[in-house]
Amino acid sequence: MHALLIIDQQKGIDFPKLGSRNNHHAQVCMLELLGVWRERAYPVIHVKHSSVEPDSAFWPKQQGYEFKPEFEPLDNEYLVIKTVPCAFTHSYLERLLQYIGTKSIVLVGASTNNSIEATARAAGNLGLNAFVVENACFTFDKRDYFGTLRCAHEVHAMSLANLNGEYARVLHSSELMELINEYAKKGYK
Repeated sequence: MHALLIIDQQKGIDFPKLGSRNNHHAQVCMLELLGVWRERAYPVIHVKHSSVEPDSAFWPKQQGYEFKPEFEPLDNEYLVIKTVPCAFTHSYLERLLQYIGTKSIVLVGASTNNSIEATARAAGNLGLNAFVVENACFTFDKRDYFGTLRCAHEVHAMSLANLNGEYARVLHSSELMELINEYAKKGYK
C-alpha cells in the first residue's frame, strides 16, 4: 500500500513573493493522483507547513497558512503539521506510517528542492520506499551558492537528480499509475 503525501498545498505557495516557478500543471497532476487515491481508498496524508517566521507565506496567523480549497483534507485522511522542510522532523509521520502499515510513500507538492527533497532524503534514510512524482512537484527560481540565478526548471531538475536512485525513485505520474495498476493486478493495495 502506497501512502500519498501531499506537501504544502496551502494558499501561501501561490504568493507572488516566492517568485517564478516551474511545472505550472503540477497541481492538476496532484489532484488527479489524489482522486485515484481517494477512489481506491488508499491512505492520503496532507502535510501542512506551520512557519515560526511572521514574514513566511506559511505563518499560521494569515491566509497563506490555509489549505487551498481543492486540497482540503477529507475526514478519513491524515494531517501532519511540520515546522521545518522535512515532514519527518518533529512530527508523528514515521509513527503514522507504521500505524497505517506501509513502508511506501509517494511524494507530491512543493517545493522540490526544499520540502520534497528533505522529506524524500529522510524517507530513504529511514529505509522507506519513496517515490517522487516529477510532474506533480514544483519549485521556484533560486540563486546558487555562487550567486548565479538558476531558473526553477534547473533547480527542479537538480533536486530530482540528487534524489533519484539514492533516496527515492523519481518518476512521471504515468509511470506511477502503471506501477500502481501492476500492484493492484497482483492483489496488492
